[in-house]
Amino acid sequence: MTRTLRSAIALAGAAALSLGVMATSATALGAGSEKQGDIRIGLLLPESKTTRYEKFDRPYIEQKIKELAPDAQIDYYNAAESATTQQQQVNTALAKGDKVLILDAVDAKSIQSSVQKAHDAGVKVVAYDRLAQGPVDAYVSYDNHKVGELQGKALLDALGDKAESGEIVMHNGSPTDPNAAEFKAGAHSVLDGKVKIGKEYDTPNWDPNNANQQMSGAISALGKDKIVGVYSANDGLAAGIATALKAAGMNVPLTGQDAQLDAIQRILLGTQTITVEKPYKPEADIAATMAVDLAEGKKLSSELIPTTVTSGSDHKVAAQLLDPVVVNKDNIKDTVVKDGLYTVQEICTPTYAAACKEAGLE
Repeated sequence: MTRTLRSAIALAGAAALSLGVMATSATALGAGSEKQGDIRIGLLLPESKTTRYEKFDRPYIEQKIKELAPDAQIDYYNAAESATTQQQQVNTALAKGDKVLILDAVDAKSIQSSVQKAHDAGVKVVAYDRLAQGPVDAYVSYDNHKVGELQGKALLDALGDKAESGEIVMHNGSPTDPNAAEFKAGAHSVLDGKVKIGKEYDTPNWDPNNANQQMSGAISALGKDKIVGVYSANDGLAAGIATALKAAGMNVPLTGQDAQLDAIQRILLGTQTITVEKPYKPEADIAATMAVDLAEGKKLSSELIPTTVTSGSDHKVAAQLLDPVVVNKDNIKDTVVKDGLYTVQEICTPTYAAACKEAGLE
C-alpha cells in the first residue's frame, strides 16, 4: 500500500487540499455528464451504536452532496451492525435507481457480492472509511496502520519504565472490519518486543459490552497487579474497558480512537490516556465529492485520489488517505475543539468542570 498523501502533507494540508479540490471538481458539467436532477446517491452506513455515524458522518456527507448538487436525491440506510441487512439495503438502493453508493461496510468480505452486483449494473461504489472487497471505484479513509502505530506509541510513552514490569491487554476491534486488522498491525509494529501481551482479544461488532466482559476476564486471569496498561482500538471499547477497570479498582494507561465525547471527558479525568482523532468532515466531504463527480460521469482527479490501496479481494482501488492525530489532555483545545467537533461547553459539564479548569479548558 502506498501512502503518498501521508508522506507529502500533514493533516491540515490534506484537508485544505481536499476542500480546494471539492470546490472545483464538482462544478462545471463535462461532456456526457448527468444533470443534477438525475443524480441519485445511496449512503449506506454500518451502525448507530458508535456516535460518529449519525452525529457527524451522515449530516456532513448529506450537506456536502447538497452543496455540490442541490437537486440530488440521497437515499440513506443504516445496517444496525447486520451484514445481511446491508446486503439487502444495497439491493434496495439498486432497485431505486441509485447511480452511486457511498458504502461503509459492516463486513468488508461478505459485502463483496453486493459490490460486484452494483458494478455489473453500472453503479459506482465509493468505499467510505472501511475498504470493502470487490470492484470498488474509489476509497477515502485515514491511514489506519498509522492509527495503530500512534496508539501503540502513546501507550508505550504512558507506561514509561513500567513497560517491562507487567503485562498489557489488547482489544483489537471487530474481525469483520478491515480497519481493525490495520489498527492491530500498526499497534503490534510498535509494541512487539517492548511489552508483554498477557491477553489479546478481537471484539465482535465493536461492542463495548463484549470489551467489558473481556477485560473483566483478563483481570481475573492475569491478576490486577500484573496489568500495567490496556490497548483499546477505539473509544467505544474503551468505555467498556474503563468500567471494568474501575470495578476492579484499577487505573492504568488506556488508548482509544474516534475522539468520542465521553472519551475526551475520560481523558480529562485521567481514566483514559489518549484517543486518536480522525476529523470526520474532511473525510465526509471527500466521499461526497467523489460520489457527485462519479454520478456526473466525471473521471476523478489525481488530487482527489492521489494513492492506491489493495483490498482483501486483491482489487487495486484509487484512494485518498488522511492523517490521524493523537488527542491527549494537553491538546484538547487545539484538536477537537478547534476542529469544531465539540464546544468547551459540551465537554465541560459540571462533572468535568474542575478537570477542565486544570486542563485550561475555560
